[in-house]
Amino acid sequence: MVAMIEQLFGSKTRVKLLKLFYGNPSRAYYVREITRKIDEQINSVRRELSNLLSVGIITSDTTNNKLYYEVNQKYEYYNPLLAIFGGKKDKIASTVNGEENSGAEEEFKSLGHVDLVVFSGQFTRDTSSPVDVLIVGNVNKNAVDKYIAGLEEEEGGKDISYTVMNLDDFNYRNQIRDRFITRVINSKNLVLLDRHGLLKD
Repeated sequence: MVAMIEQLFGSKTRVKLLKLFYGNPSRAYYVREITRKIDEQINSVRRELSNLLSVGIITSDTTNNKLYYEVNQKYEYYNPLLAIFGGKKDKIASTVNGEENSGAEEEFKSLGHVDLVVFSGQFTRDTSSPVDVLIVGNVNKNAVDKYIAGLEEEEGGKDISYTVMNLDDFNYRNQIRDRFITRVINSKNLVLLDRHGLLKD
């Protein structure tokens, strides 16, 4: 199956890029981050990024003098490509149209009882967010620390800011339109898990 897809789409690097982008449709990456995640040569990655840009499958923009790429969700064939390549996601997977990943609850099971996980800040290049990761639930602090440490390693050693709160605290702060919660919700974010539909309109 993998070989057939590679043959159909022209190159192994292109297929890896499509899996990365469609597995994380709200996430933007810079070139060296991409080469590290898909384990391919930078020249090959640059060439395929150029191809995907020219077709309109991905878009690019510059933040802090660094060029970032992300999937173009307005692309004409976005949904069919998502059906093909969106199945396997890395740890920084996102939701699409409010539906969380299959297996998301299983992924966070080791942390305790998790109700909500939101990634923002440096994960979405939105500096308006006060935090990179928000975790809501009754969780084990050591397990969360270990999880964040794993993310920091995966992100090339970047420091990741995070906040943990219980469900009652989140609901109260959301109800009174607490500034911190409002800024997280209104920022560009990735909702990895929303067990109770807390962020759905």
